[in-house]
Amino acid sequence: MCGIWALFGSDECLSVQCTSAMKIGHRGPDAFRFENVNGYTNCCFGFHRLAIVDQLYGMQPLRVKKFPYLWLVYNGEIYNHQTLKKQFGYTDYQTKVDGEILLHLYDNFGIQKMASLLDGVFAFILLDTANRKVFLGRDTYGVRPMFKLLTDNGFLAVCSEAKGLTDITHSMSSPATITPFLPGHFEVFDLKPSGKVESVEMARFHSCTQEPNHSAYDLVKDLKPGFDQESVKSNIRSLFENAVRKRLMAHRRIGCLLSGGLDSSLVAATLVKLAKEDKLKYPIQTFAIGAEDSPDILAARKVALHIGSEHHEVNFTPEEGLRAVDEVIFHLETYDITTIRASVGMYLVAKYIREKTDSVVIFSGEGSDELTQGYIYFHKAPTPKAAAEDSVRLLKELYLFDVLRADRTTAAHGLELRVPFLDHRFTAYYLSLPEEMRQPKYLLRDAFKGLNLIPDEILWRRKEAFSDGMTSIKKSWYNSLQDQMESEVNDYQLEKAAKTFPHLPPRTKEAYYYRQVFEKKYPGRAEWLSHYWMPRWINATDPSARTLSIYKPDKDQ
Repeated sequence: MCGIWALFGSDECLSVQCTSAMKIGHRGPDAFRFENVNGYTNCCFGFHRLAIVDQLYGMQPLRVKKFPYLWLVYNGEIYNHQTLKKQFGYTDYQTKVDGEILLHLYDNFGIQKMASLLDGVFAFILLDTANRKVFLGRDTYGVRPMFKLLTDNGFLAVCSEAKGLTDITHSMSSPATITPFLPGHFEVFDLKPSGKVESVEMARFHSCTQEPNHSAYDLVKDLKPGFDQESVKSNIRSLFENAVRKRLMAHRRIGCLLSGGLDSSLVAATLVKLAKEDKLKYPIQTFAIGAEDSPDILAARKVALHIGSEHHEVNFTPEEGLRAVDEVIFHLETYDITTIRASVGMYLVAKYIREKTDSVVIFSGEGSDELTQGYIYFHKAPTPKAAAEDSVRLLKELYLFDVLRADRTTAAHGLELRVPFLDHRFTAYYLSLPEEMRQPKYLLRDAFKGLNLIPDEILWRRKEAFSDGMTSIKKSWYNSLQDQMESEVNDYQLEKAAKTFPHLPPRTKEAYYYRQVFEKKYPGRAEWLSHYWMPRWINATDPSARTLSIYKPDKDQ
């Protein structure tokens, strides 16, 4: 997890522009470098480093003697870098950095094949001065963020977070738009002698429903053929365990978020099991956040006891949560309701991890609900086909919602997030199963039944509304927010919302408040969000599961 930033063809003095790069300093607290490109006085790279792999040579832009014309900055982890190095016989390595594989693959195969062979999460900017090309690329689910600004006269600016681009100055009559770079794609630019660029190709290198090209060199070889229940369950277990194992790659301490729900519990239990097998020199720390009597805290405590992790409980109060909302919106760069609501707890637990522990690499259960149809509204799906299609839609939109939340809340505190449920092979296999088999969540639970990996009551624990699990059963986080917003926003403001905010007008006082804060921090950037996250197949005005007729929180059971 790092912060990357680059400019090509700046008309403004670079020393003035580079102050923008400092806005993402939280992503890489270990070191910072700002470097001009030889021969292009108006092109430069900025890099904030969080040292996870190769403490000595991991600084970027990454350049090696063999390819003096290549410059690389990237944010991410390439889990199969050793496998590919061996497979293609790259013996002349200069560093132990996982990203060096990009330089060798690009030189060997070109950009399309290079990107498709990477098993990992990444956002990269690759400059080839010999062929005068600039390449951008981002992983399948957009687990690592990247934004770009391209003016009509060919000035290109790129950054991990949009906030690093908002104050960039450029000679244009109107401000250029800042857009998220599309996951699973790469873009090719011609670099002109002036340092300006021209986009010549934008192409997809992987989609979540395809078997990834790198699976040909994967460690999991013998998946059982056919769709009989036992074979499928065995394959799910093998691929999931492999997804966790490959993510153990780190020189820094590993920990895990643990809500006590099915997804984080499976990740934590598998992580503890594999860490013991790998003889890690420290116990895995798990982290739960919630009020003392919250369902999540109690469930997470049971799981931690069962798996033998070093468990930490972070106390959450609605007052503390409400105080953090504005700060959270600044880091998220969105005004999406459910994203903000669910981010507050994650932001506060990440703050605790940074301040009170030495864990830096943090595992989490993100992506499972989208993949395995875990959201409560899936029970309203008219057909298995409709449910399967919506599952794919959610996965493709993760970079706007859950993955955005997971990255920003942890990156805000200099932590690196790892998400095994979004492993390319695991998701491609799961999505290849017959639609009828993928009924909401059951298959995942069934695959781990009878193994004693996690307690049975957790394996079959009903899905909580995200924000309900961490607050007191006496009063949910959702209700605390509604009460607070009642005093922050008046009826007249809400009535005029469509006029005040014509793009995606807020329909509730809570939504109105979030939008107000967002506009204060990022004026005129409402188009960063294309639509609100909302449940399907019901007429919803609020994303909370609490508002669904089929939802019953624990205290109502």
